[in-house]
Amino acid sequence: MQVKTFTGATSQEVLARIKAEMGPEAVILGNRTYRKNGVVCHEITAGLERQAPGEAGAASGAPSGWGEWHKEWMQIKDQLFALMKPAIQLERLTPRQRVALEYLQREGVSDAVAVDLYKRLLADPGASVLECLCGMVPVKAWGPAQWGQRVHLLVGPFGFGKTSTGLRFALHLRKNEPEARIAFINADCLRGNGRLTLRHWAELSNFTYMEAPDRAGMEQALAAAKNARAVFVDVPGLARGQNLAQWRADMGLDMPETATHLVLSPFCDALQTQEFLRRYQSDGSGSLVWTKLDEAVSFGSIVNVACAAGLPVSALSFGAELKESLAPATEPLIWRLIFKRQIPGQAA
Repeated sequence: MQVKTFTGATSQEVLARIKAEMGPEAVILGNRTYRKNGVVCHEITAGLERQAPGEAGAASGAPSGWGEWHKEWMQIKDQLFALMKPAIQLERLTPRQRVALEYLQREGVSDAVAVDLYKRLLADPGASVLECLCGMVPVKAWGPAQWGQRVHLLVGPFGFGKTSTGLRFALHLRKNEPEARIAFINADCLRGNGRLTLRHWAELSNFTYMEAPDRAGMEQALAAAKNARAVFVDVPGLARGQNLAQWRADMGLDMPETATHLVLSPFCDALQTQEFLRRYQSDGSGSLVWTKLDEAVSFGSIVNVACAAGLPVSALSFGAELKESLAPATEPLIWRLIFKRQIPGQAA
């Protein structure tokens, strides 16, 4: 088999080169997206079977099972090209749609999401790119009107801002309901820095603060907070092999009136993000919270994760301060962030 790796600014450009150089019989063997000097690059490895003269008559010497394997290989190839081929027919889009689609891919939107968007545009020729994207990235803004659950779990990897997000949520709720009683339960109480920060700000803001390292402690804390308007639980980061559903069951937190908010930053590659979505998957109401936006250089992962998780974006967080550093998500805020790199509250 002849194998060659191609790189380019967009996957459509790379696929077009593969087709031109290797022909329609080429098979996609692998692909990845990476950054080089701040520029998004798409790399696709393709293979092509080259049949030597007289080789056709040597089929009788093929290994056992070759015919079935080759049949399955051809089916996989056809499925791959059925998926990828539409993405290179950009001439079917309007110039504005084509520019938007190519920009999104440069921002890190995955090929699968780009193909989905392309198909939506073809299915509804009168629709704008933003109209189609709104159907792919749901939004449910953080606030008492939208989130009436009493218990809110803040989940996600270490270092992504779970504790800060919980405090920002609580401060936003207090701003809307000044008399609301708010409680914090720290289930991540074995980590010193986060524990001290949460306890310090809870005391300053007149929030009830409790610690619950195990199920018994959680039951006691929930009982003590039974009259609270909202209870925020700071969940520890989970190691490889653990999952949120099991952790909730172990801690007695698998109640239906609980909302789960997955806190992520747009820094991780696709493989790591996929693992986080699997690890922190949970039934019931939930949302995505994007943090550290002021430190990011591209935001295509916001679209990728929303499509993969099926969860609405509830809030956008930025900056080191706790006050005035969280914006309940809206569609205009998200699209200005992605297309203009405009952080909420800042000029483009």
